[in-house]
Amino acid sequence: MPLTSSRTLAALLGRGLLVSVTAMIATGAARAENLDQGKSGPRLFADSCATCHHSARGLAKGRISLTLFLYLREHYATNSSTAWELTSYLESVDGTPRGRSRSAAAAKTAPSTLPAQSPPRPPASVPRQ
Repeated sequence: MPLTSSRTLAALLGRGLLVSVTAMIATGAARAENLDQGKSGPRLFADSCATCHHSARGLAKGRISLTLFLYLREHYATNSSTAWELTSYLESVDGTPRGRSRSAAAAKTAPSTLPAQSPPRPPASVPRQ
């Protein structure tokens, strides 16, 4: 008797599994969604990075766009478009166009505060006593 009941149980489980798989295929299995799709760079940073990095400033400093993109895509972003969005945002926060240093960029944009005149001379020597 136990042999017959175990065969019946196996047959029922097999049918149940078959029905479950068929139902999943017919209705479509749950599809993965990209929750980051369509978010701006600041929003991506706030949602993903702000827990550890309190500011985006300086995170892209000294890094080439491509290497930053590849790093973000591999470790933090869900896809390439999200990685590029984060890369663009981090570079824009640093504010310096690639290829120039901050001091060179500041010197080029800072207006001269000295009036146009001859260069300053050193002070006169102090007379000895």
